[in-house]
Amino acid sequence: MPYSANQMKVEPVTTSPAAPIKRPLTLVLASPRGFCAGVDRAIHIVERALEKYGAPVYVRHEIVHNRFVVESLAQKGAVFVEELDEVPDSAAVVFSAHGVPKTVPAEADRRGLTSLDATCPLVTKVHREAELHHAMGRQIIMIGHAGHPEVIGTIGQVPEGTVLLVGTPEQAETVQPKDPSMLAYITQTTLSVDDAAAVIEVLQRRFPDMAGPKREDICYATTNRQAAVKTIAPHCEAVMVIGSPNSSNSSRLVEVAARAGCSRSVLVQRAAEVDWSMIEGVSRLGITAGASAPEILVEEVVAAARERFDVTI
Repeated sequence: MPYSANQMKVEPVTTSPAAPIKRPLTLVLASPRGFCAGVDRAIHIVERALEKYGAPVYVRHEIVHNRFVVESLAQKGAVFVEELDEVPDSAAVVFSAHGVPKTVPAEADRRGLTSLDATCPLVTKVHREAELHHAMGRQIIMIGHAGHPEVIGTIGQVPEGTVLLVGTPEQAETVQPKDPSMLAYITQTTLSVDDAAAVIEVLQRRFPDMAGPKREDICYATTNRQAAVKTIAPHCEAVMVIGSPNSSNSSRLVEVAARAGCSRSVLVQRAAEVDWSMIEGVSRLGITAGASAPEILVEEVVAAARERFDVTI
């Protein structure tokens, strides 16, 4: 029996277009990375203040140097100001993790403000060192970056003119203390370990009687995050540091990675700002985060990489 035309009709086979093949990319995640204990503590102080006093709670300077953190706290009712004259009478005000000059809490007390000190305990350690050296009649050399809030806060623990600020070995070669036999040095807590060592070496050569800290001032969180980057950088073709441009410890991680052998090292704030063309041809990408950058920002970057590459961690 002959088949009808309908019986002999063959339906076309439809197939979905093949998904593009993703290029393989290995992500090397540094450990430790991200939040340190001092940053975590400072953020919790703001959150607890909001719970206790209600919004708004004022914060003098960014509580930590990270835009994501600051914006998240602002959404909860924190108001960030640069100076106390922006804080209304009878309000609650938090001092940032970087520390403040002594004049700031004194002014807060004079005005009757409710003040909470979120200064990192390791920064407070340096403050106490400065006070002790001054009490012993020593002039102080502070190794740090001019204009950084931590440096301003530390210098503000002792009378004006007591501290000489030095940022580079070249400056260390030319600094002129009043009496080299009555001299001490302190450092900013978030410096590059290698940079600080280079400056200290010059100072100790020039002023062998100079006193120093019993335990180094660069905090352990800064030190061990830099050590982790030094370990992974030689084995990566590029390194991405997640953190804010005004974060000293994040910027130092970029420098440390470059010096450790990975010249293609960049600072990014979050996944949306990543220029993925910078890892063209890269098969191993190192990722870390500054001490003020939350882990959620690392997770964002990893997720964005998975969208573009066949990722192995």
